[in-house]
Amino acid sequence: MIFFELFIVLLAIWLGARLGGIGIGFAGGSGVLILTLFCGMKPGVIPFDVIEIIMAVIAALAAMQVAGGMDYLVNLAERLLRRPPRYVTFLAPLVTYVMTLLAGTGHTAFSTLPVIAEVAKEQGVRPSRPLSIAVVASQIAITASPTSAAVVFFATLLEPRGVSYIALLAVAIPSTMVGIFLAALLTNFLGKELKDDEVYQARLAKGEVSLRGTSVFTAKPGAKKSVLLFLIGIVAVVFYATATSESVGLIASPVLPRNEAIVVFMLTIATLISLTCKVDSGEILSASTFKSGMSACICVMGVAWLGDTFVKTHLNDIQAVAGNMLQTYPWLLALVLFFAATLLYSQAATTKALMPAALLLGVSPLTAIASFAAVSALFVLPTYPTLLAAVEMDDTGSTRIGKYVFNHSFIIPGVVAIALSVLFGFIFGGLVL
Repeated sequence: MIFFELFIVLLAIWLGARLGGIGIGFAGGSGVLILTLFCGMKPGVIPFDVIEIIMAVIAALAAMQVAGGMDYLVNLAERLLRRPPRYVTFLAPLVTYVMTLLAGTGHTAFSTLPVIAEVAKEQGVRPSRPLSIAVVASQIAITASPTSAAVVFFATLLEPRGVSYIALLAVAIPSTMVGIFLAALLTNFLGKELKDDEVYQARLAKGEVSLRGTSVFTAKPGAKKSVLLFLIGIVAVVFYATATSESVGLIASPVLPRNEAIVVFMLTIATLISLTCKVDSGEILSASTFKSGMSACICVMGVAWLGDTFVKTHLNDIQAVAGNMLQTYPWLLALVLFFAATLLYSQAATTKALMPAALLLGVSPLTAIASFAAVSALFVLPTYPTLLAAVEMDDTGSTRIGKYVFNHSFIIPGVVAIALSVLFGFIFGGLVL
């Protein structure tokens, strides 16, 4: 029976992947329906704690976007990329990493991908190199962002085991940054040089390659103020989470639990941005970040609910099979998270579905934290939005998806970056924890 139920789970995920976007959340809910009504399983827990954080952070981010703050940040990124343009393969992932680290969502990469592609073309650099590692960096940065739902939820699992929120970030941030930088070194040598690429030459001959050049940027009146307010919100979240941590104990009995505090802080920042920057709140509903964030909420709800339903029902069986194996070979957790994220398409959903079970199996906090970066394997199937956007924005044709599906421009940079992030996670974790 367990194999039939597993088949239902995988079938729902496959169907969701075929539908694309928000469809994976729809299919996850359909899978729960079949497992509960036809297989007699008790429904798992809907991850509303994760969803509320995503909604609040996205609300503040969308308000900042409408106020012009996102365009202002993209302009700063463009200026950084153009100053030493020959280093675009190393600067591009730094830009997308930092933007995701601050915003808590990898969808901020959308706005920088056209700039990365243009700067690479201007310098004769194969655009697939900076674009591929930049997309991967935007995904991995989720596991190091102080405001991402995946990090906040994971921190709530670790604190009862003696690992604070700050300790988690102290391991996740340096390990992922070092992993991505070293992966960028390798990525800089992948593929033919642009001038030697047959696809590029064919497109160039047909006049299908164009250069955008630099553009004049005019910031909206409230752009800088909105960015400042958003950064203040992030600092407030980090400070409050640190102050209420049991290991720090500055606030012994907090009135607001950490998750609720993040929601309150982010909604307050959205209010301040709307008031002081004269934002029309109706426009926030149409912002691209708001739409993608709300889509992510549905995806997390459906898929994480599906995973929790299956795992909770068969937890004893999973412990019997996997417990000793994970104790003997702890690095296997990273592989499990890697392949799960490939199907679940969400760092938060993967963390919510598997991390509690992993810790119940006796996996040490060090192993769990070191393996955390593996929940970012959203690049394996070439259907993730930022991945597809990078392919579309590269008119040289160097960033492409091969006919065998998995032989695309992102697979090697992504696998290498995650493997190195996990490796350095164990190293930094051993020093911090």
